[in-house]
Amino acid sequence: APAPPPPPPVIDTGGDWTGAYGGVQLGYADVDGSGTADGDDILGGVHLGYDYDFGTFVLGGELDYDFADIDLNGAASVDSVARLKLRAGYDFGRTLGYFTAGVADLDTSIGSETGEFYGLGVAYQVTDRYTIGAELLEHSFDDIGGTGVEADATTLTLRGSIRF
Repeated sequence: APAPPPPPPVIDTGGDWTGAYGGVQLGYADVDGSGTADGDDILGGVHLGYDYDFGTFVLGGELDYDFADIDLNGAASVDSVARLKLRAGYDFGRTLGYFTAGVADLDTSIGSETGEFYGLGVAYQVTDRYTIGAELLEHSFDDIGGTGVEADATTLTLRGSIRF
């Protein structure tokens, strides 16, 4: 009897996304507020999260905090934004593409406001431990500090993370 055929080669696509991670981000924010309260500038901060890889579907949560000093044409300044995120994405191996949404707390010189955000992100595993990525988020805030001022903000950040 002929020998059975050899098993197909195992291709290591990498990409086990299960586990905790933390890192830093640096980016750009464009804020469109009520009237002339508009501005844009750099922002940067830290993030901490956890993902669970179900095979091709990845689900996770994250906390992040960005420091900022964005002048809104003298009407106010944005000092920081903190976010609580839910992430859901597709495992392409070493690349993870995901949607994210959640709540954000904006701190400004005229008060703070909780709003919502949504966006897209991508992460790439440089090694099993280190990832780089980018995230584009759209935010909406109503009645900042009880003043009636509204603001929409777009942020684009580059991210670096270490998986624990």
